Amino acid sequence: MNDCCCAPPPLNLGANKKRDAAYRRVLWAVLVINAAMFAVEVVAGLAAGSASLQADSLDFLGDAANYAISLLVVGMALRYRAAAALAKGATMAAFGVWVIATVVWHSLHGTLPSAFAMGTVGVAALAANAASFGLLWAYRHGDSNMRSAWICTRNDVLGNLAVLLAAAGVFGTGTGWPDVIVAAIMAALAIQGAVLVVRQAVGELRVGRLAAAE
Repeated sequence: MNDCCCAPPPLNLGANKKRDAAYRRVLWAVLVINAAMFAVEVVAGLAAGSASLQADSLDFLGDAANYAISLLVVGMALRYRAAAALAKGATMAAFGVWVIATVVWHSLHGTLPSAFAMGTVGVAALAANAASFGLLWAYRHGDSNMRSAWICTRNDVLGNLAVLLAAAGVFGTGTGWPDVIVAAIMAALAIQGAVLVVRQAVGELRVGRLAAAE
């Protein structure tokens, strides 16, 4: 999940231009996939009353931000890359807190989410990550940037499986507690990851300011 997937380093566009151009196209593809699934899971989570779907959308949000940062701020000064990462971390933290608040609300009101909707969207999310996984497969032994993107996508599959497990739990027990428990764990991990990203970004901003002052 995103707790181990901070923003990857910028693309290295000098070593192998043809390979890097192909990798850039792959990153654009997985960026679109992740951004689309973030929107789908947020809307579906609200419609189905599922906190775990909303929590799982954090993985897609984090990955989309990672790929956008890697693609759009390549070649820029450290302070600009750090500012982009800081914005990503703050957004993820805010959304994570919102999911936690949703978890509390569902817990207090005993909401019963739609297990069918959770399962259907969970399978779609798993398919989306499988597609990204397949696109990034050829770069799994590449540099740190390429490998980190592949590892993040591989780990996100765990989040999708957790949602499917929650859907099965909701269906089997007839209660919303499996959804609430999975959502709380996933949101907490996302907030932890956001804190790490913000901490690193703040440190890099300090370094950037010192470098600019010299």
